[in-house]
Amino acid sequence: MLNSNYIETLLGIKGVVITNIESDSRKSAVSVHFKLKRDVHECPNCKELTDTIHDYRTQLIKGPPLGSQFIFYYYRKRRYVCPACQKRFYEKNGFVPRYHRMASSLISYIMRELRSTNSIKSVAQRCNVSPYTVTRVFDFVSPGKPTLPEVLSIDEFKGNSETGKYQCILTDPKNHKVLDILPGREAHHLSSYFSSFPRQERSKVKVVVIDMWRPYMDMAKTYFKNATVVIDRFHYTRQVLWAFDRIRREEQHRFSKDRRRYFKRSKKLLWSRFHRLSEENQQAVEVMLNLSPRLKEAYLLKEKFLEFIDSTTFEESKLKLKAWYMYVSISKLPEFDFCYATIQRWQESILNSYKVPYTNGYTEGVNNKIKVLKRNAFGIRNFDRFRSRILYMMA
Repeated sequence: MLNSNYIETLLGIKGVVITNIESDSRKSAVSVHFKLKRDVHECPNCKELTDTIHDYRTQLIKGPPLGSQFIFYYYRKRRYVCPACQKRFYEKNGFVPRYHRMASSLISYIMRELRSTNSIKSVAQRCNVSPYTVTRVFDFVSPGKPTLPEVLSIDEFKGNSETGKYQCILTDPKNHKVLDILPGREAHHLSSYFSSFPRQERSKVKVVVIDMWRPYMDMAKTYFKNATVVIDRFHYTRQVLWAFDRIRREEQHRFSKDRRRYFKRSKKLLWSRFHRLSEENQQAVEVMLNLSPRLKEAYLLKEKFLEFIDSTTFEESKLKLKAWYMYVSISKLPEFDFCYATIQRWQESILNSYKVPYTNGYTEGVNNKIKVLKRNAFGIRNFDRFRSRILYMMA
């Protein structure tokens, strides 16, 4: 009896009488034959109690995998008959829903597997069911509409679903929670979504973190008038790093083959902060900079901007950004002129990033997990299912 209890617990079919267990190594399958204990049941028609058995039938039920083996349940279920009204009905059980051929434990197993970045096909193979069955089980998931948080982060990711190349993700970076997925990052998608929230709820949003995409800024000013709009630091820092790297590539093409190859392999040294390098690497950087006056000037602008990034207060950031403007204005690098115009255009929201401690870091982490999901699934075209999968996975 004790061993039987262990088997019932392991297989997830408690309260049954196991009559036989067969193993087929060729098919990696285990067949478990069982039945329920005879009991008194209530007639669903006249509510009379009865334990009179009418007949039996054996039902094949798929269970969750156990290790590398598939589990098949052979459930010998009874059909009772009511002596009062002659109603025939099957006994009640707690392990398989009515009209189903999958155990409740298998459905729970499928839903647990879908919380990871596994593709639907891989989950189906693991559970010995078809991909359509997994999809049909998952389509019962219906994420509702969220409430707006105090801090709202907005970003896009390359989803390539049926609604377009990019989809928009909304998160709460303060509480590390994914709020919703929009079909696109365009203004009409943002407007139709946020206009559906009452003004009182939108007024609760105090900070909106975005990247340098104009529709995000227009949306924030239109629907969140009481919020501080913040540009994520990563997005404006890379503008300067891109400008520096364009000059590095231009300059290294002017050198001989061996020197060009050395510059290319040493690019990480040039990207790194000078004061964080070892003494040996600092000397190597100085040698490379002395070979190109343009590269040396670009390196100085890059280092000065990263000093601005190191600011700890709003007032300090204003002074350092003003000093960087002065350095750029006296330089003769057109790549940084474009970067200068971009930073100046978004200056107010860039400086706001030193007023609040929030960034798009959590959102970018979620985007990386979405990329893994999309790569494993070779893309998910159905947007509604894509949205539900992301929200379910990140819940």
